[in-house]
Amino acid sequence: MAATQTVEVTPRHRTGHARPGSRGVLRWLGPMGPALLMLLLFVAGPILWCFYSAFTNTALTGTGAGNVQFVGLANFQRMLADPQLVPSIILTIVFVVGSAIVGQNLLGLLIATLMQNRGRVIRAIVGTVVLGAWVLPEIVAAFIWYAFLNPEGTLNMVFKGMGLPAQNWLYTTPMLAVILANIWRGTAFSMLVYSAALSEVPPEVQESAEVDGASVFQRFWYITLPLVRRQIMTNLMLITLQTLSVFTLIFAMTAGGPGTKSQTLPLLMYQQAFKFSDLAYGMAIAFVLLAVGGIFSAIYMRVLKPEI
Repeated sequence: MAATQTVEVTPRHRTGHARPGSRGVLRWLGPMGPALLMLLLFVAGPILWCFYSAFTNTALTGTGAGNVQFVGLANFQRMLADPQLVPSIILTIVFVVGSAIVGQNLLGLLIATLMQNRGRVIRAIVGTVVLGAWVLPEIVAAFIWYAFLNPEGTLNMVFKGMGLPAQNWLYTTPMLAVILANIWRGTAFSMLVYSAALSEVPPEVQESAEVDGASVFQRFWYITLPLVRRQIMTNLMLITLQTLSVFTLIFAMTAGGPGTKSQTLPLLMYQQAFKFSDLAYGMAIAFVLLAVGGIFSAIYMRVLKPEI
């Protein structure tokens, strides 16, 4: 008589996969623990402190500096009545759309497209020129454009040489001046993103479309753009968030003026928090800036949703 052998079937044998128990969590926390700690200290911590401070009377000097008290929604109610808030939000949106979405994004895509299949020398020269502006500190870029656009600057000297009247560009067109400066400085990032994306487009697809009689524009519009759509949305999100926080460039060129004609939300926040020493109100304005960034991100994610 053959002996029968029973095999105990454990939950692990039934499912075929081991559930991550406490030991698995500990293995995950080992390498990830330092990174999580750094995120909590330097990202989540300041955000939580700003959130708390926005509901207090925290100030750099005076009563709010030594005796911080909870004031509820007082800072946000004050913000609704602030005549500078809405113009600053509009100027921030204009600055982001003009310099990041239209300027850096389209110019970076154009340069990356034109540099495709070009010689090594041309790509090296163009890449060096564009990247040279990107690696400059923001304050240096601001002074370069200030020297270029001020009444005694290079642009007016060219205009005088052509018999045209000189202009005080930083006074008459302050937003256009800071938008052009930010495009000049930040286009290199978009160019690098799109250069990497375009190199991943299969050449045989382009060749097949060319054989079928598709023009250069049709190949770019119907083949290249859909294939790099994810990279376009990623680039838009990154340069938008980066542009929202631009402060030094605008402050050094126009200081938000003349008047408040180039005062974006970061400059308004700086003015309230450090010039008028009202830290709590500055924190409340910071959350408006965070909301603007969230709206832009939600739009991009909505556009990207069909591709996920």
